[in-house]
Amino acid sequence: MIHKFDAVILGAGAAGLLCAIEAGRRGRRIAVLERSERAGKKILISGGGRCNFTNLYCRPEHFLSSNPHFAKSALARYTPADFIAVVEKHRIPYHEKTLGQLFCDRSAEEITQLLETECQAAGVRIFLDCAVKEVARTTGFIVRSGGGEFHAPALVVATGGLSIPKMGATAFGYDLARQFGLKICEPRPALVPLVLGEKDRADYCDLTGVSAEVIAAAGDCSAEKSSPAFHEKMLITHRGLSGPAILQVSSYWSEGGSICVDLAPGRDVTAPILEAKIRNMAAARLAFQQVLPKRLATRWLDLHPPSAWSNQGLAQLERQAHQWVIQPEGTEGYEKAEVTAGGIHTDELSSKTMESRSVPGLFFIGEVVDVTGHLGGFNFQWAWSSGAAAGRVL
Repeated sequence: MIHKFDAVILGAGAAGLLCAIEAGRRGRRIAVLERSERAGKKILISGGGRCNFTNLYCRPEHFLSSNPHFAKSALARYTPADFIAVVEKHRIPYHEKTLGQLFCDRSAEEITQLLETECQAAGVRIFLDCAVKEVARTTGFIVRSGGGEFHAPALVVATGGLSIPKMGATAFGYDLARQFGLKICEPRPALVPLVLGEKDRADYCDLTGVSAEVIAAAGDCSAEKSSPAFHEKMLITHRGLSGPAILQVSSYWSEGGSICVDLAPGRDVTAPILEAKIRNMAAARLAFQQVLPKRLATRWLDLHPPSAWSNQGLAQLERQAHQWVIQPEGTEGYEKAEVTAGGIHTDELSSKTMESRSVPGLFFIGEVVDVTGHLGGFNFQWAWSSGAAAGRVL
């Protein structure tokens, strides 16, 4: 059976559905093809089931890309306020958690329902259980699937990245880009726990579940070689490190590189030792336990004892506490990654419309593009903003 539409969107995730809504509102006949049995599966599990749907303080510097300016246009034209207005229109209660992160009070299901309701109102047709077998291009695009053949002058690829394969993630979007001759920035897991080497695992990983507030950055602690620094929680796991600070850093970390952790942000850890009547390990443990969880303080000191109890030795210990250099062995991979960094090279796309510069009518939006947000609602905002950019010109 042949279906004819003004545009076909591949993927019923956040970016694909928002794009469909914007285009449908303009009177375009839109088909969304989704290989899964339901729309928005990754939305449903996001934010612990509450969906961190945007961030109040969304700015271009919260995104990684080979071109740091690429995301500016889309983000400026569809802002957090624009999506919040839709959430409020549907009377979905929400709250700010920390650092501008907005979550549903009840369930992420309300965001998928919102998107499906808006699609229905805009006349969008969503085809579920519709795996694409082949895409061809003549005067327009022909998409062959289990649900028939779809013809349209425009094709939007919103198939996501490689993260969370058990949710159905595949490399389809990248394969399609290569089919049409577009460049790809090598995909990699991002916002993902880090795995420590064998020695560090033996030294720390029996402290699984212990967390501390730290400042972390990717790099060797010298400012010119470091990523942005993140002041959040670090969590020790049975294989390495996680928690918001580490997830943030993982997006900037590359294999063979180090991370730098300040265990005592804004604190002078060794001041009580300097003032103690007797400078010894007992005084040091007491001082470090005022700043860190007891077990971590004890373990870290046992592994990094002061070279001397002199002022100079304690100054060195102070520096070490603020500049703990760790060399991870790797990451927990796409299975545990919240997003995929890398993707369709931004040189290939218009920043205003997300359309391919070399293949008219072909668009790429959302996670499949080489734009990756920090933790905290930024990746959803990129999905909304890039989806709107394409949807408004289809």
